[in-house]
Amino acid sequence: MSSPPPTKSYRWNQVNYSRWRRVIDIWGFFFLILFFRWWDSKPWTYNGVYNEQTQSARQRGRAIWTRETMLELGPTFIKVGQLFSTRADLFPKEYVEELSKLQDEVPSFPFEQVNAIIEGEFGRPLKRIFQFFDPTPIAAASLGQVHRAQLNTGEEVVVKVQRPGLDKLFRLDLDILRGIAQYLQNHPRYGRGGREWVMIYDECAKILFQEIDYLNEGRNADTFRRNFRDSNEICAPKVYWRYATPRVLTLEYLPGIKISNYEALEAAGLDRSALARIGAKSYLQQLLNDGFFHADPHPGNLAVRADGALIFYDFGMMGEILPGTKEKLMETFLGVAQGDSDKIIDSLTDLGAIKKGSDRVPIRRSIDFILENFANKPYGDQTFNFDAITSDIYEMAYEQPFRFPSTFTFVLRAVSTLEGLGKGLDPTFNFMDVAQPFADQLLANNNDFGAREIIAQLGQQVGQVGGAALNLPRRIEQTLDRAERGELRVRVKSVESERLLRRMNTGILGLIYGVLLSAAMICTVLFYTTSHTIEGIITFGLAGVFSLLVFRVIRRLSRPDDELA
Repeated sequence: MSSPPPTKSYRWNQVNYSRWRRVIDIWGFFFLILFFRWWDSKPWTYNGVYNEQTQSARQRGRAIWTRETMLELGPTFIKVGQLFSTRADLFPKEYVEELSKLQDEVPSFPFEQVNAIIEGEFGRPLKRIFQFFDPTPIAAASLGQVHRAQLNTGEEVVVKVQRPGLDKLFRLDLDILRGIAQYLQNHPRYGRGGREWVMIYDECAKILFQEIDYLNEGRNADTFRRNFRDSNEICAPKVYWRYATPRVLTLEYLPGIKISNYEALEAAGLDRSALARIGAKSYLQQLLNDGFFHADPHPGNLAVRADGALIFYDFGMMGEILPGTKEKLMETFLGVAQGDSDKIIDSLTDLGAIKKGSDRVPIRRSIDFILENFANKPYGDQTFNFDAITSDIYEMAYEQPFRFPSTFTFVLRAVSTLEGLGKGLDPTFNFMDVAQPFADQLLANNNDFGAREIIAQLGQQVGQVGGAALNLPRRIEQTLDRAERGELRVRVKSVESERLLRRMNTGILGLIYGVLLSAAMICTVLFYTTSHTIEGIITFGLAGVFSLLVFRVIRRLSRPDDELA
């Protein structure tokens, strides 16, 4: 959470709001996105400069507009946007990067409402619960705000209070979003390619309702704190369960210096390089040892205690790696270590990240590119950085049939964020230097890895000596295996057939535009003759649009076959 921003009026922040206004706002936003998607796909909208750079620049602008509009739409969409920033398989990388910047910059709500919520939850006056309660919040976010307080027993605490009407707003917004998910699921264009929009909606709704349950956040905080109970470098606030409900959470007050406040850290005499390594080590322990990790470690959720210990805040969004998933991830890790793209594809298919039966050729090409440019670089190579590899993974996920679970991209985003924080604290920081001991430990703990690695290395040497001839039986065996699994595809391309089909499609499109032009002209004449002037002007304008479209089709048909697109 961050300090409360300047007061601003939002329609969703009112006590009473119109259901139909929310329907209009949300569906209007959705249809604008679809319109922009159609518009941006047309080369003629780029004023003659249509290339990868202009496409990316416009996409970035749309992504910024989407992020700002989601902020205006309120808490549900702030959280949905943050979740969508983990779905690189659904959105272009520009959207993923912009939505990951979506922060809870919303106004606080009045103390009178805070008082009413607390007294309603505990059934007694605020003064009987707390010896002191600061009416001014120290932080505000989309889901609630935080106040300093003191219990009657003397402990210094902070109290998280949920925003009034939040549950009602969530249910209304999610009901509308379910309708949008069903629309996309049934759409002939957006529902193809295995996009299970209703299932994606259900996953998001489950995560959102867990996050507004403060008892669930309290359990997460306790689990995290228990995992680091033997550490002097990591700490998390204690939960006071006697003063916790689904809408109010009381936590130990743990003040600290914000981890991105480098001047204050220097003034306090803290070792910035050591802090960077502590942050990276703590996250590797969460991922590789505990299987339970903080999914949003941005600077607002990290602080440093006076003795140099790192403080974690806000446990509403956590990720969990189940034991079965950890074993499959180990197979992926071994594939990366061996540089075996087929092993990586097989393990990702078992994890459900790649749809079974997908074309392996473009997937393998993308994975080989990442292995060649990033994964095979030595740990100490300063050119290795997670920002670069994450960007390529996002692009690969969007262009290929990947279905990344949110846990995967939570990990990618968190590691990338931590690497950025580490380099801010220490410009020479390298995440892989910290990761190497953990990687070595994992490999040592994997009983059969040593033999398998030796075999792989021997196979590589034999392949280098023997050349393509010795690899031929292996290639044939792999091809037969893929044929048995139904993954072998044969592509036949006829240039003449493709040209004829393109010309036929263009001609049909021109016919449709011609029919619409004729209909618009007939309507124009009818409206003018019956004195419906305004309607006549509108249909005449439509006729003008259709005439331009017909002219474009005629121009395209007049081009040589080689230029027809």
